[in-house]
Amino acid sequence: MLELRDLSKRYADVLALDRVSLDVGPGEISGFVGPNGAGKTTAMRIILGVLVADSGVVAWEGRPLDAESRRRIGYMPEERGLYPKMRAGDQLRYFAELHGLGPDDAAASAERWMERLGVADRAGDAVEELSLGNQQRVQLGAALVHSPDLLVLDEPFSGLDPVGVEVLADVLTTESRERGLPVIFSSHQLDLVERLCDSVAIIRSGRLVASGGVDELREGRAENLWEIEIAGQADPLDGLPGAHQVGPGLVALDSGVDPQSVLDHARRIGAVERFGRHRTTLAELFREVIADDRP
Repeated sequence: MLELRDLSKRYADVLALDRVSLDVGPGEISGFVGPNGAGKTTAMRIILGVLVADSGVVAWEGRPLDAESRRRIGYMPEERGLYPKMRAGDQLRYFAELHGLGPDDAAASAERWMERLGVADRAGDAVEELSLGNQQRVQLGAALVHSPDLLVLDEPFSGLDPVGVEVLADVLTTESRERGLPVIFSSHQLDLVERLCDSVAIIRSGRLVASGGVDELREGRAENLWEIEIAGQADPLDGLPGAHQVGPGLVALDSGVDPQSVLDHARRIGAVERFGRHRTTLAELFREVIADDRP
């Protein structure tokens, strides 16, 4: 298990991290989300040992992370961390050997990951000759080629087309579920975070403002919102006591209002094409949490 305990980091007058604590357990995919400049990359660089926290502890399996433990981390930075003129296949073999694999094992692992990530036919091409999406695939391969014990990814879906997104999503879920690999990744694509992650941590201005499973974060929020659509009706429940239109096809019901009575009313108006409780999205939760946290 990865544990962050009360991490703080200051750059001059800017408090980049303010006592941030979170856990990522075996086989767990954790999404780390927040506005630009919130502190996500700083936290990840502290995990990797690139930066040193002013205070707090990063622990792995109950012990502070040391240099040897960090060799077992797979890291994918937001900026390209590849050698542009080096051939893609050679690059993965090189990174595998840096992490301690012998030449034969490194070559086999590089070949396997190039195949799995859909870029085996580009193994002999220099990285700079690849599309941005294929560079991203190779960079993910560099993070995985040594079979890490922990995966830390900074904006891994950036630059990927829909096919590339699905390849990456499949790799992350498979490695996590089958190998028990803990994964923490940052992303602004909240729909992907919601789909892939077991837990989410939302950070703003260096402070962790919400964390937990998406369903856990949903509890108590927008619980009386219902989605309704009646053929040919833009505002179908206008004037109905206890129901208030709050958006297109979205109504809020007062406490004690029976949703079935609303549905009965809707049926008298016209053909009901959709009716059901609104499932709050991670994007909506994110906006609520960030708004609630503003001074």
